[in-house]
Amino acid sequence: MYVPVVRASAGLRLLRAAVFTAACVALSAAAHLVAGGGAVPLWTLGVAVAAVFAVAVSLAGRERALPGIAAALALGQLALHTLFTTGHLLAARGSRDDGRLIELARGLLCGERAAALSLPQARAVLADAGLGHHASAAAPAPADAQLTLSVLDCVRLAVRGALATASGPMLLGHLAAALAAGWLLRRGEAALWRLVRLSVLVLDGVLGEVSLRALRDALAWARALVALRAGDVRASEGRRVAEDGSGAPPEPEALRHAVVRRGPPARPQDFALTA
Repeated sequence: MYVPVVRASAGLRLLRAAVFTAACVALSAAAHLVAGGGAVPLWTLGVAVAAVFAVAVSLAGRERALPGIAAALALGQLALHTLFTTGHLLAARGSRDDGRLIELARGLLCGERAAALSLPQARAVLADAGLGHHASAAAPAPADAQLTLSVLDCVRLAVRGALATASGPMLLGHLAAALAAGWLLRRGEAALWRLVRLSVLVLDGVLGEVSLRALRDALAWARALVALRAGDVRASEGRRVAEDGSGAPPEPEALRHAVVRRGPPARPQDFALTA
């Protein structure tokens, strides 16, 4: 049986990548929360969606086998786990520094004002008390320095978080999840591409039938035109012969003594003469 080799169009590829990205990021974030990895910052979700979508678009062009799907899922789970852990550590680090400033400012105040103290108020209290260097140390750095420090901190925290969580049970859990999800995705992959191949075969059959029917109609029209043209030629030749008189049969010469009787005599006395 002929099996066509097909590839996904741009629309199908984008649709598959979008569905896979939404399911993958949502399940990974939920599993990270359930496993006690802490809250997932929003910016890490944005980075995860962009990265997973880019990889999924590049891989969604043709049918994939189970080993490739499982390997991609395992690597993707480890990458998302590291990303979410890094985001959680960065958020905890920032909140810890802010908490230190607030606790220091509360030590200088008393009463209800110290209980309901925000971060800007804490910095103002420290500045009034001559402890502005604490607030300036925790204040945001310039844009370039902050970007450099943030990149270095992210890399350092990512490596630290990956090494800290790279335990045997965690790796086995990710591997089992990758195999189970890969098996399910492989079943869906096979069903989808089987449907695509069947649609291609049906479309080829319909187009072939339409083309054959159109060819038959064209041949029938051609034969009709040829026959009509041949009939016109014969009719024109017959008219030309009739007009020229060249093809008309010769008229017999009239005999000199031939008697032409064109009916009974017109007068009664002619009957007697004839008899």
